[in-house]
Amino acid sequence: MKVYPANTSTQWPENYSLQAGLPVSDKFILDVHVGRLARALRLLGFDSRYQNDYADTSIAQLALKENRIVLTRDIGLLKHRSIHRGYWLRSQHLQEQLAEVIAYFRLGPRFETFSRCLACKGQIVPVPKAEVVDQLPPKTRRYFNEFYRCPSCRRVYWKGSHYERMQEFLQRLGQQE
Repeated sequence: MKVYPANTSTQWPENYSLQAGLPVSDKFILDVHVGRLARALRLLGFDSRYQNDYADTSIAQLALKENRIVLTRDIGLLKHRSIHRGYWLRSQHLQEQLAEVIAYFRLGPRFETFSRCLACKGQIVPVPKAEVVDQLPPKTRRYFNEFYRCPSCRRVYWKGSHYERMQEFLQRLGQQE
């Protein structure tokens, strides 16, 4: 490791970083302290594993087994010997946490918004209305025609008012960067 004085005359090449190379994985596992962040990362298209009852040892084992990056507000969790990659979130606020993760792991170019199930992280796929019509509320059945479903948990999605709120969230996130 090298340390350089603040007033060095060294000319660094453009895009040079003293930060270690980032891991190639963009799969995450999150602990109970950052559950809302898991949903936000899924909204952006990232494979984010989360359950509110994971024990620290389970998180450490899954991170190692599935090549996942641990995201947490519990610095003690990151001290587990088997955790090789992790990040301690400084903020307690969702938008700030998301901005931290996006910036630190340089995720911006890899967004695939609205491609994952917010509940289970599965990849959602388009589905004909006829296949899901019996799962829809009456007004949704009447006014919407474009639907998506998660093959894993069978949850159905459409572009209703919740979609507009998520668009606004993404827009606020873009203004923060």
